[in-house]
Amino acid sequence: MKAGLFLLVLTVWSNADSGQCVSPCTSPPSQWCSSLDSAIQCGVRLFFCTFAASDGRENGGGADTVSGGLLCVACLFVRLFVSVVLKHCLEANFTRSHYHQHVSAVQLELYYESLCPGCRMFLTQMLFPTWVMLQDILNVTLVPYGNAKESFDGKKYVFTCQHGEEECLGNMIEACLLELVGISAFQVIYCMESSTDVINSAESCLQLYQPNMKWDSVMSCVKGDQGNDLMHQNALKTAALKPPHNYVPWVTINGEHTDELQKNATNALLPLVCSLYQGIKPDACGSIQRNQYKSYCHNE
Repeated sequence: MKAGLFLLVLTVWSNADSGQCVSPCTSPPSQWCSSLDSAIQCGVRLFFCTFAASDGRENGGGADTVSGGLLCVACLFVRLFVSVVLKHCLEANFTRSHYHQHVSAVQLELYYESLCPGCRMFLTQMLFPTWVMLQDILNVTLVPYGNAKESFDGKKYVFTCQHGEEECLGNMIEACLLELVGISAFQVIYCMESSTDVINSAESCLQLYQPNMKWDSVMSCVKGDQGNDLMHQNALKTAALKPPHNYVPWVTINGEHTDELQKNATNALLPLVCSLYQGIKPDACGSIQRNQYKSYCHNE
C-alpha cells in the first residue's frame, strides 16, 4: 500500500513537469520544513497539479474522463500526503524550539582542509552523520583553511595550501558556499568531500542539494574579491586559535580545544555532544556508535 501511494505521488508529481500546471514549489524535499511557507507551497504543488490535470480532463470527455476520475482519486491521496508533510514540519519546528527554549546548543567548530584525507574522513563519516541526527542541539561552523599560508601582494591575498592549488580552490569554493547559503552548504560540502573528485563534483553537488543557487554565483565569489576576503577571514580565525593548531582536522567545542576533547570528538562525537548538552536529550542520544578517526594533516 505504501509503495503504491509513493508511486501514485510520483506519477502526479511528474505531471507537474509535463506542462499541465505551474508549480509554486522551488525547494528540494530537504528544505520543505525550513519554513511554514515552504511546506505549504510544496504541498500546494502536488494539489495544484492534480487539480489542474483533473479539471482539464473533465472538460475533455471520452477516455480522458477516466483519467480525470483516477486523478481525482489520486487527489485524495495527495491531500493526505500534504497533511502528513505539514504535520511533520510543524512537529519538527516545535521540537526544535522546545530543545532551545532554555538551553544553548553545543557549538562545534571544525578547522580543516578540503583535500586533507583525515579531514575528509572526519567530516563525512563522523561530523556530518552526527549533525544530521543532532542538528537540533548541535551548531556546526566549518572553517576551510587549515595549514594554508597567506601573503599579500599589494592588491589581494595569495594563498599557498598544503595539498597544492587544487586544495586552495576547494577551500575557496567551500568558503563561498558557506557564505552564500549558510549552514545548508554543509550538505553540498559533504557531497563534495564524499566524492572521489572534490573539485569536479562541486557543481553537481550544488545542483543536487541547492538547486536554486547558480554555480556562476559561486564561481563569481571564488574568483572575485568576496572569496579572497572570505579566505583571509578564515586565515585570521585559524591564526587566532588558542592553543594554536598543530594539525587538522582541529575541533573546538564551545570555544575550547583540549587533547581530551579532540580525542573524544574524533572517536565518538555523538555521545560527546549528547553528554555536553544540558537540556532534554533527543532520541538519537540513545544510540551510541564508536568509530575512531586518528588521521591528521600536521602543520609543518
